[in-house]
Amino acid sequence: MISKEALLEMLGRTALFGALEEGDKKAVAQEMRETSYDAGQSIFARGDAGRDIYLVTAGRVRLSVLTAEGRELSFAHSEPGQVFGEISVLDGGVRTADATAVTKVTVMTLSKGALNRLIEQRSIVRESVIKFLCSRVREADHQLEGIALYPIEVRLARFFLAAARQKSEFKPGAKVVLDLPISQSELALLIGASRPKVNAALAMLEDRGAIERKESRFTCDIDELEDTAGS
Repeated sequence: MISKEALLEMLGRTALFGALEEGDKKAVAQEMRETSYDAGQSIFARGDAGRDIYLVTAGRVRLSVLTAEGRELSFAHSEPGQVFGEISVLDGGVRTADATAVTKVTVMTLSKGALNRLIEQRSIVRESVIKFLCSRVREADHQLEGIALYPIEVRLARFFLAAARQKSEFKPGAKVVLDLPISQSELALLIGASRPKVNAALAMLEDRGAIERKESRFTCDIDELEDTAGS
């Protein structure tokens, strides 16, 4: 079970609750409940009612949809410190995607009723929710732009940079180690490409010194990745 101090620290690093004062974060934490899922277990399915928001405290969650041809398309992964499942809770609609535990996962859940009470009682929570949703729209725009306009190595560089930014050691000139237990096929789904092309782009990034691969661990050279990504 995550400690109260660790939960508050994690809430402080989220886009949704990071701007809250200590007292407001404590109010959020008091409403949260811990649960866990085994690898491969469904957390929710597209079309389900949105009853909870999830904060990942351990493990990795895949967010995906099925195409009309029955092909699974992953569009995001949620790691420790990241929130998912917020859209249907906030707008009252159904889940827009499937959420599946990639590894054994532990999450803290915040119910729709609890979030609504916090929004009504604390204006800063309401403001944080609005800013968070705006950031989600920006992320979606950037992802669509990347798929439509940029070469695969640029998309990959941006993917690694986005993951590295979640780490405390992220800064110019740093080398950040990422543990990404996902296959090349799944990585291809995340950036909208084929597996062979992703394999070639990974090799290109290695040749440039932007990444070093060892099984599921990637050592990322931030300066090289930003140069490739055009940051």
